[in-house]
Amino acid sequence: MDTKTVVIGMSGGVDSSVSAFLLKEAGYRVIGMFMKNWEEETAEGGCHSASDYEDVMRVCDCLDIPYYAVNFVQEYWDRVFHHFIAELEQGFTPNPDILCNREIKFKVLLDKAKEVGGTFLATGHYCQSVFQDAQWNLLRGADLGKDQSYFLYTIGQAQLAQVLFPVGHLQKSQVRELARQAGLPTAEKKDSTGICFIGERKIKEFLSKYVAYQPGNLERLDGSVVGRHEGLAYYTIGQRRGMGLGGAGDAWFVVGKDVEKGNVIVERGEFHPALYCDGLTATEATWVEGSMPPLPFSCTCKIRYRQADQPCVIKSCADGILEVEFLTPQRAVTPRQSIVFYQGERCLGGAMIQKAAPSYHEQGRLLSIQNQ
Repeated sequence: MDTKTVVIGMSGGVDSSVSAFLLKEAGYRVIGMFMKNWEEETAEGGCHSASDYEDVMRVCDCLDIPYYAVNFVQEYWDRVFHHFIAELEQGFTPNPDILCNREIKFKVLLDKAKEVGGTFLATGHYCQSVFQDAQWNLLRGADLGKDQSYFLYTIGQAQLAQVLFPVGHLQKSQVRELARQAGLPTAEKKDSTGICFIGERKIKEFLSKYVAYQPGNLERLDGSVVGRHEGLAYYTIGQRRGMGLGGAGDAWFVVGKDVEKGNVIVERGEFHPALYCDGLTATEATWVEGSMPPLPFSCTCKIRYRQADQPCVIKSCADGILEVEFLTPQRAVTPRQSIVFYQGERCLGGAMIQKAAPSYHEQGRLLSIQNQ
């Protein structure tokens, strides 16, 4: 039988480097592929694509595997960044990493991998895939602190059948140790953070190049003005810092946005009832197995990355709108972020949050959240 070819998406980081090493050790024919998805205007930009590609070349030379560089700058702009900016302009807080996985890594990159003869595409994501009961299942990564299934809920059966996650069963510490043992030049390289493919930047300064400042008022729920803001795009539900508000009393938090008037709604106190709700509605649902489970359906969910699983019930779906009820009140539900559903270790799918259910403040139920 011919040796299967795996194209590994390489970022220049330790996770994809070790993924390439493990694939070669397993007997695959491995090809490294580096994606350039962002044009840098200045040397200090933060993406450092040139130095990242140098690291990819060094790792591939170390492993004695061929490598390519591909330019997806236009695809990233059209399919990810354009939508990211459009949602910011509407006052939302979008998550470009999820869209990037769906549109770039597991679509454009997957197509390119097949084009160069790849049987599979591999990535350094911390998640796992298992074929069981006649379907592919997306599972959490073994390292729950690094698990990235939250960002991958939009991929389905067709992609999972063609994708490998070589480090998904490992702890991050094990990945680092494997890199050291293999003598990989990225063994001690710091993990990247920041916006997907754009990197670590001063976010306000960066976004101001693409989103026009629309100043407005910082208002309390009773309509009283307590300050000014620089633009809805720079504030998110639950935010504490960066508003320029102080004084005696509890800290100020963003509890909502009045998009029509261009105002940010703020209140004092981490446990202010306006920050909490019993449920939400969500749209654009996608399911890993290809279809929605029978409703009502009890499972767990996350409304943000790194959040502990929260028990919930998907109550209904009418006209493409999911109605989700939480078993315990949830804080800072944010429109256009994702809610991702789980059953044990299995990621079921997810949807885009449309709006939170009426908050405790709106219901007149001034409950003591701290004691729940």
